[in-house]
Amino acid sequence: MNSRFHPAFQLSVMLASAFLVAAPTTALSAQHAKPRAAAHKQKAAAPAEPAMTTDANGQSVPVLANKAWVLMDFNTGQLLASSNPDEPLPPASLTKMMTSYLVEQALKNGKVKPNDPVTMSLSAWCRGGKEGDSCMFVPLNAQASLMDMLRGVVIASGNDASKALAEHIGGSEAGFAAMMNTEAQKLGMTKTHFANAAGLPDPNNKASARDLAVLAAAIIRNSAEYYPIYAEREFTYNGIKQGNRNALLYTDPTVDGLKTGHTDEAGYCLTASAKRNGMRLISVILNADSKQARADQTRVLFNWGYANFEEASPAQVGATLTSAKVTYGVAPTVSAGIAQPWTLVVPKGQAAAVQTAVTLNPALEAPIAKGAVIGKVVATANGKQLGEAPVVALADVERAGFFARLRQRVSGWFSK
Repeated sequence: MNSRFHPAFQLSVMLASAFLVAAPTTALSAQHAKPRAAAHKQKAAAPAEPAMTTDANGQSVPVLANKAWVLMDFNTGQLLASSNPDEPLPPASLTKMMTSYLVEQALKNGKVKPNDPVTMSLSAWCRGGKEGDSCMFVPLNAQASLMDMLRGVVIASGNDASKALAEHIGGSEAGFAAMMNTEAQKLGMTKTHFANAAGLPDPNNKASARDLAVLAAAIIRNSAEYYPIYAEREFTYNGIKQGNRNALLYTDPTVDGLKTGHTDEAGYCLTASAKRNGMRLISVILNADSKQARADQTRVLFNWGYANFEEASPAQVGATLTSAKVTYGVAPTVSAGIAQPWTLVVPKGQAAAVQTAVTLNPALEAPIAKGAVIGKVVATANGKQLGEAPVVALADVERAGFFARLRQRVSGWFSK
């Protein structure tokens, strides 16, 4: 630079040159700032590997940030793992599973019909405007078919549809709540009490994670005709389309139900079921921190469950496990086996190690009817009992005549 220029001018030129050199780099940095930030955000949103702990049986199980959870095998009702499974907690809209179940059973029993008109009363009507309201949005005093209302409960989680159906079937919501509690007792939901049909906040509306898993299993087993509704991703009524809030239905093809829930008190809740390779599991999450958390935690449970357990059938229906000695019968023995399918859940890789041992009732005497319980079979693996099942007679054994019985008695004397 020429020294004849004023020093201030030289300084200005130097600063300008520095700016021109730096400007392209700054612009390039700005262009890539957003993609990098987005990538960082996306990476942060991915669920982290779950923390693990060891349960009383030495099994490594997930640690989840919520108040209670269970993972249950559908076929056996066995809890594979849990945390606070029997603590009564606010279930929010998971309550609606009992509402829908009672409606489905009423349909199944012919007490109501799919096209029955259900009126949206003033007490059931969803006025809207309140943030967080779950509504089917049936107009006041309008009627919708019972099946539309059922979809409004299951898919749209409509408080209005739940109350309208409760009034339609129970005469009033209070009457329907009494029906809900009666059914809960029948199902063995010992830590549950329902106060309303929609799961709205009420100190008397409580359920445990175990009980909700039992209810989910009842829906899958006893409402099989209507269970596909729980997998439907959207429902449109009156021109309003609403998506199912169960995020796993969109991301995991093995998940086919059941219900979400949320209130400030209950937190974010989710009961879900998945079926992989013929094995169905049910999970319940209560009081998670967010929608994302309840979905991620459910994924963790399903992935953990299927990675660590498998089903085993220790015996086949109708197969002879042993022969039982029968006195005073036209036949001296009867084949014994199981009458109902028998499934156990065992740690992965232990199905082949399952062994059985049969114990028969003493002094079996004819007549014996086919299907009569005459003992039990116990399944073990590596010295640990896994379960047991009743053993039944696989055929009828008629009582022998007088002289045949006399010969057997005399023969018995000399054989001692």
